[in-house]
Amino acid sequence: MDPVTHLLYLHGFRSSPQSAKARQTHAWLQANRPEVHWWCPQLPPSPWDAVQLVAEGTSGWPRDRMAVIGSSLGGFYATVLAERTGCRAVLLNPAIEPARDLAGAIGENTAWHGEDRFFFQPRFIDELVTLRPGAVTRPERYFAVIAKGDEVLDWREMSARYAGCRVKLIDGGDHGLTDFARSHLPDVVAFLGLTS
Repeated sequence: MDPVTHLLYLHGFRSSPQSAKARQTHAWLQANRPEVHWWCPQLPPSPWDAVQLVAEGTSGWPRDRMAVIGSSLGGFYATVLAERTGCRAVLLNPAIEPARDLAGAIGENTAWHGEDRFFFQPRFIDELVTLRPGAVTRPERYFAVIAKGDEVLDWREMSARYAGCRVKLIDGGDHGLTDFARSHLPDVVAFLGLTS
């Protein structure tokens, strides 16, 4: 596969473009591949609006030279996008059943970065159900980084969802992949064809 020329990063629930993994990935690109087009939008609380924003923002991107990195809920959205476009996808501890897992988050929530608050509405659960993609159709275009030590999501569920795809299964670790830059980013950029 050709090297990626356009890269989208999708953050997780309650996160933002200020997430450590997003900033570390962007910093690596600026230092090593500044020609790569980078976009890491602030995703709206509505899953439907988030997917629409991403679809519109990448509509002019070359499908064979674009990729998406998604963390947690962003990994769910990344799978939706990859299945719709055929682009490559990197999934970092991806959410598998967010409609189930976020049912307890209905109401007011505080973002991890800054003081922003947002309201997660009951209809957003229905949107997640509607958006749920089917089985992965092109497993060679996926790379999942999954930590057995994830304290939020079940690594077995993640591994089963992406069976047949390239998976890096980590003994230990955590949901945020705090060792991302040192231990996992090199594998991500290599999968995207960005290293020589």
